[in-house]
Amino acid sequence: MVLLLSARHPLLERLAASVRALRKARGWSRRDLAERADISERFLADVEAAQANPSLLRLLALADAFGVELDDLIGTGAARDRRHVALLGLRGAGKSTVGPLLAERMQLPFVELDTLVESATGLQLGEIFQLHGESYYRAAERSEVRRVLAGAPCVLAVGGGVVTDEQSLGALQERARTVWLRAAPEDHWQRVINQGDLRPMADNEQAFLDLRRILGEREPFYRRSHVVVDTSDCAVGEVVERVLRGLAAAG
Repeated sequence: MVLLLSARHPLLERLAASVRALRKARGWSRRDLAERADISERFLADVEAAQANPSLLRLLALADAFGVELDDLIGTGAARDRRHVALLGLRGAGKSTVGPLLAERMQLPFVELDTLVESATGLQLGEIFQLHGESYYRAAERSEVRRVLAGAPCVLAVGGGVVTDEQSLGALQERARTVWLRAAPEDHWQRVINQGDLRPMADNEQAFLDLRRILGEREPFYRRSHVVVDTSDCAVGEVVERVLRGLAAAG
């Protein structure tokens, strides 16, 4: 049952803003969310207009659809002020190079998500994928994303594939300021080789074409970042300055 209120309550205003922001962060239409939460589009429209007083079960259904806690959905979560900064991009984007320098300038700790996943599972990344597969890795990654975002602010470098997980990407978009370190495919390729890792070239003539394809598939997700900084033909120090300016402009 939906109760329509003549005056909008502040709590319903926060709920409406939260639902709209979470839906936008995930790139969902209102129909997408309605189907995921098993509610009607008309009801959802009332929620987003702060004109509905939903039951607790409806709130839980919305929270489950977004993969967030109930207090985050209704706008009372402590981590909703986006104190964290999350660096996104494919391998070779410069996250591990830019991250520590950016963290130093912002007087925040620098954290790499993959390191946290390895610590939490007791396995190296290669072992995780070999023994348990990608779904296990994504679940562990999702858990660590939530744990980090619930804690003290930091600069967080995330894996290139995190954008393929709706819950992880949505949490990052909602609770952190996301920064896409954009680079041309050629730059990604050369930077990995310069790091001494020749594995991308080993026994795979299509590796570079695969990289271009993956970047093309993920670019729409990366473009949803709050800040986009082009790192091609740009010194590391200038990249850091551009990120700082972008964060200041994004608020």
